[in-house]
Amino acid sequence: MKIATVNVNGIREAVSRGFLDWLASQDADVVCIQNLKAKSFELDDNVLYPEGYEGYFLDAEKEGFSGVGLYCRKIPKAIMYGLGFEQCDNEGRYLQADYDRFSICSFLMPDGSDPVAKGAFMEQYQEYLNKLRRKRRDYMICGTWHVAHKTVDLANWSDNQMTPGFKPEERAWMDQVFGPIGFIDAFREVNREAHQYSWWPALDSDQPRARQEGWRLDYQVIDPNLRRHIKDAWIDTEATFSEFAPVIVEYDLEL
Repeated sequence: MKIATVNVNGIREAVSRGFLDWLASQDADVVCIQNLKAKSFELDDNVLYPEGYEGYFLDAEKEGFSGVGLYCRKIPKAIMYGLGFEQCDNEGRYLQADYDRFSICSFLMPDGSDPVAKGAFMEQYQEYLNKLRRKRRDYMICGTWHVAHKTVDLANWSDNQMTPGFKPEERAWMDQVFGPIGFIDAFREVNREAHQYSWWPALDSDQPRARQEGWRLDYQVIDPNLRRHIKDAWIDTEATFSEFAPVIVEYDLEL
């Protein structure tokens, strides 16, 4: 099973830059997308239902803002829209596809431009993550968490210690996710290399990518029961339809 996640940073702009061609070339079982910046009813059919996939979307209430989606080769048994708290659901930040053995989720954390809003979201989301670990079901939460967890996860870390996405309190929160709460960073289970980044600050120039001046903000966060099923993980830095690059993980599982 191949799962991909990517922050498209505007679905219509990403399509104009080749997103659908990339999607068709992946042969992924599920593709999680974030930051649609469009209402799903505004999108063309080729975006809503690419060949071979069923598309599911959760729109943000605000125009041109946020939103998440899932492209699934196999129709899920159920789709869960949102988490039941206003900040998440009104901003279109969580969409879950349930299969027999596990659930695959597309997730978008606030970026930290409003630190108070991000902190409030993290507090409520942590409560939800604790509840998930008590359920008799495994989860793969794929998306932009907007936190570089370790110093290896961004360039020039020493100059960014008070930058949103690498603040001590944000990193400590991720310590809880991968520590006491008990989730696993699927990518780092099999790929410990340096310079593994999923976001660069400027799309109009290839220089940040060429100089490796990036951040790893995107994750596949999974239940520990799934750890032994991880086969491979990589970041597709050749995909340039967004400032973000797809994070892809292969599992020896079937939907």
